[in-house]
Amino acid sequence: MYSREFVSYRLQQEVRGFRTALLSLAIACVIWQAAAASSSDEGGGTWAKSWRTNNPIWRGIHLALHSDDQTETLIEQLPKLSKLGVNVLVTEVNYSFDYQSHPEIRPGQFITKARARELVDAARKQGISVIPQINCLGHQSWSRNTSELLKHYPQFDETPGQYPENQGIYCRSWCPQNPEVNKVVFALIDELADAFEANAFHAGMDEVFIVGSEHCPRCKGKDPGKLFAKAVNDLHAHIVHDRKMDMLIWGDRLLDAKALGYSLWEAATNSTQSAVELIPKDIIVCDWHYTEMTNYPSVPFLLEKGFRVWPSGWQPLEATKAFGAFSRQQKNPRLIGYLATTWRKVKVQDLAEWPPIAEVLPKWK
Repeated sequence: MYSREFVSYRLQQEVRGFRTALLSLAIACVIWQAAAASSSDEGGGTWAKSWRTNNPIWRGIHLALHSDDQTETLIEQLPKLSKLGVNVLVTEVNYSFDYQSHPEIRPGQFITKARARELVDAARKQGISVIPQINCLGHQSWSRNTSELLKHYPQFDETPGQYPENQGIYCRSWCPQNPEVNKVVFALIDELADAFEANAFHAGMDEVFIVGSEHCPRCKGKDPGKLFAKAVNDLHAHIVHDRKMDMLIWGDRLLDAKALGYSLWEAATNSTQSAVELIPKDIIVCDWHYTEMTNYPSVPFLLEKGFRVWPSGWQPLEATKAFGAFSRQQKNPRLIGYLATTWRKVKVQDLAEWPPIAEVLPKWK
């Protein structure tokens, strides 16, 4: 039987210990918050907030970027681009990066983490935000060349063992229902986002013609729209919810070619268009069209669905002017600006002088 004095003493000791633990926890929380704030600042969080406040209109250029040399050339061109009004660069890197999580995917030429940081630092000094891109789901081959992902992970292919040398198809796709794909792709997204200190990420997803293939044991007979939406939603969960970045995709697979009067390239004829009702509306949709028209019905269509829309032109010059003029007439706050795509038709050193950029982007005040 313990004495009253002993019990009182033990209670006092327990209270002191509890108070000490609470104090330690409070100190730890303060240290963690300070570290988080510092990390956010280092990662461009403060810069990004300021940039968004000062840039309600996005005047962007999309270009392929696959080596340190190309990146260095782009850095040299930044002052010219800034003077032209460019405030966003979408850099399609794909697998051409010094990935550490999956070094087997690295091609012969690639961008190093150090050079990516140089680009970001130089771009910010010019008031330009950099958005990296990996083309997801489709475009996993070009001509006879299969991309690095499916070369090293052929089990991810939506058409495994089919179409030798890619004959008879436009581009390969990965299987949106293979449970192992996202583990690899998300790791690549994380590395690229960290290297570019990204606050937004472009996931590509244009011209996906192979989805729900009869050759895929998981997808055969499934609704292409639901399969496409699953791929978008999986990426959204990681990019937006986990990584707290904005997510961008190309818009063609969300459009019904027959209903809107577009070609099979810039809109869907393979039943993926139903995905437009199945994906989050906070995604930025890059609506691309390269033909001169008087009416581009996809722009108001996507705006009415609730997406932020980034009209994206290429060439010829008159088509880009027509598309830009039509888009500016919409007067909708979710229409965020204009994106000039290049598709290797202009060298990096000539970007500021290329007419579809030089004559169209400055019109977006």
